[in-house]
Amino acid sequence: MNDKSFDTDNPVFRAALARGLVSRRSAMMGAAGVSAAAFLAACGSAGKNPATGGGASGTVAPAKTAAAAQDMSDTEKVVNWSNWTEYIDTSDDGKSRPTLDAFQKKTGIKVTYTEDYLDNDEFYAKVRPLLEGGKDTGRDVWCSTDWMVARLIRQGYVQKLDLANIPNAGNLDDSLKNVEFDPGRLYSLPWQSGFAGIGYNLKATGGKKIESITQLLTDPALKGKVTLLTEMRDTVGLVMMEQGKKIDSFTDADFQAAIDMIQQAKDSGQILRFTGNEYTEGLAKGDIAACVAWTGDVVQLQFDDPNIQYALPEKGFTLWSDNFVIPALAKHKKNAEKLIDYYYDPAVMAQVAAFVNYIAPVKGTAEELVKIDPELGKNPLIVPTADVLSRAQVFRGLSTVEETKYNKLFSALTTA
Repeated sequence: MNDKSFDTDNPVFRAALARGLVSRRSAMMGAAGVSAAAFLAACGSAGKNPATGGGASGTVAPAKTAAAAQDMSDTEKVVNWSNWTEYIDTSDDGKSRPTLDAFQKKTGIKVTYTEDYLDNDEFYAKVRPLLEGGKDTGRDVWCSTDWMVARLIRQGYVQKLDLANIPNAGNLDDSLKNVEFDPGRLYSLPWQSGFAGIGYNLKATGGKKIESITQLLTDPALKGKVTLLTEMRDTVGLVMMEQGKKIDSFTDADFQAAIDMIQQAKDSGQILRFTGNEYTEGLAKGDIAACVAWTGDVVQLQFDDPNIQYALPEKGFTLWSDNFVIPALAKHKKNAEKLIDYYYDPAVMAQVAAFVNYIAPVKGTAEELVKIDPELGKNPLIVPTADVLSRAQVFRGLSTVEETKYNKLFSALTTA
């Protein structure tokens, strides 16, 4: 790659990543002189607002009002948090989560932390019947990817936040306060962000670097050893960017052109299969030579095998965010808001960032991170360079009609 900041042989870079860049899964969100958070917001605020049903005007249609349960926070000092796997700081022995332990000691609120958020659609399928039936999900807070947040808001399945209980919300980067899927941040606050790109095994590629989507889909040396993700926004988004399109403002024709390119690669035998993050095993073994991959998965593999490499395509790559939301009928809303407030303390968020190595949305985190380890501030996955951010793009919000149509087109590829 041309960007020296992503030189994986750089000892500073590898030392920082060794602190625990985590495995990722089906998720995705949204120039010199701007912060990572500012870039996210700039991309996320362009295009259509999913809450409107995808209208070009960008006016915000009122979301359905989420049902509220009696808040038991004052009498029941508990909060139930569902999150993705390996997505919080953990002790060296893996037996405790330091920031959570400190929160419980500070507030007296017991946190039941469950790593049962494995995929946006899979998690939605679990909670939707309860939400649709007006029942408590048994969870007080969880972290959904931005496009899923748009859906939850539209359907009235999440509650408005009471910012009086989250004074540290003022530490949210200013530019992130008006993202397209939740203008004014009435229903959500971001947890972490990250990238998706290309992973490859140098042994399986014959020592060849795989740095573009065109190369991935057409290089004869990779035939039958390429996998793409079942996450539509990542796979199709990367192909559209390769074709010179902006994924924050694409058309039906742009989407179809990307589908056609993928179909051609599939028909030619280039593509082995479509996967979730189970590609990691095949990539490590060399059965998969190259794939569309979440960066965290690939970097973890590098510590066991330096032949595993990754690239962020020059023509663009996806950038995603996961966000705190409080579901309808949650029984401990105020406790959940106190939890969010706690993590919006930059000193606390820095402890998480030092472990998970993602982009933090809280102002002041970078400065606190330097206090933990000065070298971490040089890690471009935590504090991305201007060049890296200039190539990152965010998949625009979809209306219900668009989401159904695009998922159908993509599903025909992945299941046939």
